[in-house]
Amino acid sequence: MDEVDAPLDDANVLRFINIIKELSTRSQFIVITHNKVTMEVADTLYGITMEEHGVSKVVSVRFTDELERRKLEATLAA
Repeated sequence: MDEVDAPLDDANVLRFINIIKELSTRSQFIVITHNKVTMEVADTLYGITMEEHGVSKVVSVRFTDELERRKLEATLAA
């Protein structure tokens, strides 16, 4: 979905997010957005950066919940 949340006010962005959360238990979504609230609920963010003129680079950040992070830290410490 390409910036479908752009024309929405704050209340409708929250409704949109709730629908995405509900449906994401059965489907995977790719949402292109600049809305910070929408980005906050993502599991993974991808972006494009241009560190050098004319050279684009894809960057990604995967978020894990606190429990998963602690399990990972415990595994790495063992």
